[in-house]
Parts: sequence; structure tokens; C-alpha cells
Amino acid sequence: MKKIFHKHVSCEIEAKGMRLPLCTFRTLLFRRQTANQQRRGLSGAAMRLVQFRRQGDEGVIRVGVEQGEGSGVVDLKAFDPSMPSTVRELLELGDKGLECAQRALVSGQCVVERSNIHLLSPVLAPEKVVCVGMNYRDHCLEQNAPIPTEPIIFSKFPNAITGPYDDITLPSESQEVDWEVELAFVIGRRGKHIQEEEALSYVAGFTVANDVSARDWQMKRNGKQWLLGKTFDSFCPLGPALVTTDAVKDPHNLNVRCLVNGETVQSSNTDQMIFKTAALVAWVSKFVTLTPGDVFLTGTPPGVGVFRKPPVFLKKGDVVECQIDQIGSIINKVV
Repeated sequence: MKKIFHKHVSCEIEAKGMRLPLCTFRTLLFRRQTANQQRRGLSGAAMRLVQFRRQGDEGVIRVGVEQGEGSGVVDLKAFDPSMPSTVRELLELGDKGLECAQRALVSGQCVVERSNIHLLSPVLAPEKVVCVGMNYRDHCLEQNAPIPTEPIIFSKFPNAITGPYDDITLPSESQEVDWEVELAFVIGRRGKHIQEEEALSYVAGFTVANDVSARDWQMKRNGKQWLLGKTFDSFCPLGPALVTTDAVKDPHNLNVRCLVNGETVQSSNTDQMIFKTAALVAWVSKFVTLTPGDVFLTGTPPGVGVFRKPPVFLKKGDVVECQIDQIGSIINKVV
């Protein structure tokens, strides 16, 4: 590319044998930068954001940035006291908050060892927990069910959220509690009627979820409405970190696994998702305004207990591990 500069004269750019007016070149450059920003997400920084409590300081929530999966955590508020104490509040600050988190990570200061913290869900008390049913082709085949032509949307209440290593509590009201490993993503900025081509710029990052489900309440009772069977306390373990979009090469090509007591019960790939991240953001934003911290659970692959022959359900003492490549794993004991 050759630049030609003339004072007080319109400049042109020569590229591949073509001469473009400077204004046209700037427009193309702006569009490319905008497209890159939309693909990149909010901050353009690869990070693993966590929420935690220090041992012995159980009442105080802190935001941290992992130095690496399973490594020490930079305490963001210790690095910069003006920063908030929750990831949701951090996301509400937009790029300002995420850029500060990136500076804290690069500094290597204010590091807390993993042995000194209790890791919490990366998002607490979101405004919405949006869930997608029947969103894996292989899961539909497992049930001999038709492929949906529109996303099937339901919800959990925020009370269902629990930490990546906290217990799942079996409710006395259900005898058929099941597992569902899922890729989850978190909204990073406010939006309504979001276009699909812009949707990824509204996503802050990804995390691992277990959409724990009481199948008797989901499939047999309460008019077969899904909500009650999905939203018992502790029925949404999340974590271990909110992995920003830049740290995930391709969210729709990730291996997904669930193990119960060490035995693999679910194993698939997010390439089986029928409605991908951008499509889900665009679809749901037609109906509701999305806000920072909103959590989306994107559906589960085959291998859930209810469709096994005979069906298998969780019991006290079971240990459920949900794993997704590049994001991590959550491990929850059933009590």
C-alpha cells in the first residue's frame, strides 16, 4: 500500500492497483475495526474473571483475575480500591472496568493464593437467567424429537445459582434430580433488538454451568411447565471463571463432558448447538432488554439420566463434574 500526501489536496490510497479516496479508505478501516470489535467482544483482553471470598473473611465478596486456570488470583479491589466488588458491577463499568482488570493482571500485584480463597459463582444475583431447551442436535436425536425451528426459552431464578465447588442440595419434593452440562455465557452490556451480526459484542464471556433438573416436576407435574423443576435452590452451579470472549478461540467448537462419580455420562461438542450464541442474543433481545450480568445457559448434549434405560437420577453422595475445554470444570457434591 502506498500513501500519497499533498497539503490542502484530497489524498488517495493505492492498493492492489486501485486508487481509493482517503475518505473511502477511512470508512473501510472503520468498518473493519468495528467488525473486529464485534467479534472481539467488550475489552479485547483475554482474562479469567472470578468472584471469591478470602478465608476467614466470609462476608466480603471480591473480584479477581486468575493468573491462569487454577493459579493465583489478582485481587482487583486491592489493586484499585475504586473498582467494584462484584463481576456484575464490573461489567456495568464497560471497557473501563475490564481495562483495569487487564492492568491488574499484567501488574502481577495483589495476588491471593488459591488455598486462601473460596471461589464463588462468577456472577451472583443476575437480573435474568435465560435457558435454552433442546439446543443440541444429538440431544434431539437421543429423544427422537424434531429439531426446533426457533429457540425454546425458559428460565431459572437467580436463587438457583451456586458456586463451582459448592453442594447441590436434593430437595425433598423431588425424587428425579438429573444433571445437564452446559456452556453458559454472560451479557456484558445493555441492549434491546440486537442484530445478530452485532450480538457477540454484547457478550462478556463464557463459563461452565450445570442445569440441574427435577424431572418429575419438569415432565409430570405442574402442567409440565419447566420452571419449578429447574429452579430449586442450588440447581445452577456456575464457574469456575468468566472467561472473556478473547480467551476462547471458538465457543462453538468446544468439547463438553459431564462425569458422575468419575464415569463419563455426557460427551459432545458445542458444534452440535442448533442456535449459536449470536442467534440466542438476537432472539431473546427481541422480547426483553438484556443487561450486564444476565446469564444464558445454551442447552445440553445427550447422556442425561432421564433418557437412560433404565433412567438414572442423582442421589446423596454423588459427585458431578462438568467440563468444557478452554473454560474449566466445576465439581459439585450432591447432599
